[in-house]
Amino acid sequence: MTVLFGTSIPVGQADAAFASAGRTPAAAATQRPSEGSVHSWDLSTGVDGPGTRFVTFLSGCPLTCLYCHNPDTMRMRNGKRTSADDVIAEARKYTRFISASGGGATVSGGEPLLQPVFAGELLHRMKNDLGLHTALDTSGFLGARATDALLRDVDLVLLDIKSWDRATYRKVTGRPLEPTLDFARRLADLGKEVHLRFVLVPGLTDAAENVEGVAAFAAGLGNVSRVDVLPFHKLGEAKWDALGMPFTLHDTPSPTARQVAAAKAVFAAHGLTAV
Repeated sequence: MTVLFGTSIPVGQADAAFASAGRTPAAAATQRPSEGSVHSWDLSTGVDGPGTRFVTFLSGCPLTCLYCHNPDTMRMRNGKRTSADDVIAEARKYTRFISASGGGATVSGGEPLLQPVFAGELLHRMKNDLGLHTALDTSGFLGARATDALLRDVDLVLLDIKSWDRATYRKVTGRPLEPTLDFARRLADLGKEVHLRFVLVPGLTDAAENVEGVAAFAAGLGNVSRVDVLPFHKLGEAKWDALGMPFTLHDTPSPTARQVAAAKAVFAAHGLTAV
């Protein structure tokens, strides 16, 4: 099922509605300019997809990851109500520079699939109006909300698999792992390119069997072109403090260079490009 501004309709019907109503998913759903809750936007290089990218960070996330470095994006109400027109107008200023760098546009969060119609509108217009390579940055937990119409406007999915061990995944995120795995399999069936992200947290996600599990699953998909092994850091701790939220990983160290290299080697042993 897909939720369109409070109305649940089957995914197939949603795709048909989008196709029949005009240029964009939001036009089919609302017949008015699309708006969403936006935390911020920025230009970045190297961490949100290839090249220099215009990244739109949407507010709201169903996960409560212990190491989240942007906890201020967890609640949708903390964002600013913004029109898709305004986001596209801002991105348009940088399209020549972005294209010259081999970059594109990324819709991130928070969790962008918490606002699937707005995210779909942005991806569609970034790709079709601005001619940019598009990426969707997601945990995959709400992957069922991504219609086929939305995914057709996505060139690359940046997918977080935070743990293979189910108990650890729930401890890290507060949610079950299976929806993310289901979404990963669906992306593989669609032949959608995926960059996988795995955060290495000493004493939490770094167990050898945990890393091996993620690596084996990713290799079996056949569409994972890159794995980013991301060392845990505490750069967002001040934000947790400012929000009055306890940062439970305060005493957890960052992994050593040797630990990161060992994790990358596990992914490489499965034939994956790990960076």
